[in-house]
Amino acid sequence: MTELTIDTITVGESWACKFRVQTFVNSQGKPVDTTNLQIGEPVKDAEPGYYEGLGVIQIRDTANKLVELWDQTEQRTWVVSWQDCWDIDRVEWNE
Repeated sequence: MTELTIDTITVGESWACKFRVQTFVNSQGKPVDTTNLQIGEPVKDAEPGYYEGLGVIQIRDTANKLVELWDQTEQRTWVVSWQDCWDIDRVEWNE
């Protein structure tokens, strides 16, 4: 079987993947919200690092090789390069 990649998944179906982003993380490795941070304002109790999660693919940008992912654990959206995504699999939704 051919390995799934972001560019070979079927459009119109739900897919998810593991991903990695560089962001501010706390001592437990969880991302810190920097939404309302002003330029030059320090980020409290966090430092630059990598966060890894599992996200449902919302939008696939084939021209720029980016995906928008919904991270249900953190309840937020990430835009991630295809090269920082792996373990792509079909989503099975349960009620």
